[in-house]
Amino acid sequence: MSRDHDISRRLRRGPAARWGALALVAPLAGCAVGPNFVTPPAPVAANWREAHVPSIKTNRENYRKWWAVYRDPTLDRLVELAYEQNLTLMEAGARVIKARASLGIAIGEFFPQTQQLNGAADYMQPSRTDATSNPYNTLSRQFWRVNLGGQVAWELDFWGKFRRGVESADAAYLATIATYDDVLVTLIGDVASTYIAIRTSQQQIAIARDNVVKQKQALALAQARFKGGATSELDPLQAENVLAQTQSTIPQLTAELQKQENALRVLLGMTPDSLDGLLTRSKGIPSASANVAVGIPAELLRRRPDIRAAELKAAAQSAQVGIAEADLYPAFSLGGVLGTLASSTNGHSLNQLFSPQSITFAFSPSFSWPILNYGQITNNVRVQDAELQALLINYQNTVLKAQREVEDGLSSVVQGRQQVAYLKRSVTAASQALVIALQQYQLGSRDFTTVLTAEQNLYQAQNNLAVAQGNVSIGLTTTYRALGGGWQIREGHDFVNAATRAEMRARTNWGDVLPPADQPQPAAPGLPSPSDIGPTVRAPQW
Repeated sequence: MSRDHDISRRLRRGPAARWGALALVAPLAGCAVGPNFVTPPAPVAANWREAHVPSIKTNRENYRKWWAVYRDPTLDRLVELAYEQNLTLMEAGARVIKARASLGIAIGEFFPQTQQLNGAADYMQPSRTDATSNPYNTLSRQFWRVNLGGQVAWELDFWGKFRRGVESADAAYLATIATYDDVLVTLIGDVASTYIAIRTSQQQIAIARDNVVKQKQALALAQARFKGGATSELDPLQAENVLAQTQSTIPQLTAELQKQENALRVLLGMTPDSLDGLLTRSKGIPSASANVAVGIPAELLRRRPDIRAAELKAAAQSAQVGIAEADLYPAFSLGGVLGTLASSTNGHSLNQLFSPQSITFAFSPSFSWPILNYGQITNNVRVQDAELQALLINYQNTVLKAQREVEDGLSSVVQGRQQVAYLKRSVTAASQALVIALQQYQLGSRDFTTVLTAEQNLYQAQNNLAVAQGNVSIGLTTTYRALGGGWQIREGHDFVNAATRAEMRARTNWGDVLPPADQPQPAAPGLPSPSDIGPTVRAPQW
């Protein structure tokens, strides 16, 4: 027997059977109005502009722990602490749990929307002078009336309104996961960049102090020659001027270093405590190998969390168009009431509440159709569709921005390395020039201006080299962050830590949405995409 014939046979059994079968079949057999989401074409370049550079490799990498290229144990530890303690990431994790619960609300909308038990006990005294106040025609002046029952109302999902709601909520839930991953990628990049900036500032301070030592030696030489009558007081005064200027950079650099350490503490979720215990494990500006594996631009579409989040937000909004469009059509509902009613009148008693004679019920199929809505529903569909179009454009713009960020990082690395090579030559030359200038000044064949110029050139060259080396490492960090790696470290972990989970469960019954730490957690996809959106009809989340 075919499925359609079987349904027809059941519909012929009688009114109750027909409506019961319709209640079961209609929500699943109905269509789903509105557009089905299609990812828009993304503007992606065929290759990177720096792909011709020998050190830029286009082989594919997963960038799971890209910061390991620096081979710096301190940085490794900082990333671990940030993942465990960063409050912004914890907030993003809590929003994933919120979206998970919101999905449960949308799933529940598919089932009977109203189901409630009712009960009442009334002690009544009707008026003897008003017949309308004595509808029970009782001779008793006072009596009890008790009723107990329940009612159900179910708007059937003929047009896919509730299924689109599940689809939208599921996409929104996945978008919060992608947003969490994006926060994690950004966090790791910020930790690495801030750490490199700290090491750069420390290097600059060390350079300044080293030059202070050199300039004090030059000052002592100038003072000795002045006391010996070989020169005027101009030489020691000029030496003191250059020395004080170099010394003045140390407080400025120290203040900048303290700001960077403060920023790192926030990233680590720490109070303003000393970082010495964390930063003493290694020294110097982190540097990586010359080769940088960047893959091809098209790989950003599957690897960047913010691109996936933009895509999923558009998918969620696409379903909202269908939800709005469903309001253009009539809504069909089934309602019913079943209960018992008893009173202590006309020889009856409350003990009959559960007797067959006291049972009362009603079955109420209905429909509603807002035909005169003055264009409100139609314009709401237009509003939702315009928002969808904006999100589709935002997705394409996100893809473009992602490619720009990678290109910016690669440019900083490629050009920065050339700058470092030139500055190393500059530092070597300036160092040799200072040695020669001091020798010639001591012999009296050069004036002190030559020494001062050599000192300033050396300090400037060394400081510029330190900044350039730091910029190369920060550029490499920018590149890896723009490539979208690092979110993989959250795989196998939940979005909130054990302490947060315990706090939330102590406050609210979270059920299976947020089970205890010793129980299996709800499965989460890797980097989510629209293909991870689940079925639109599924069991409720209790």
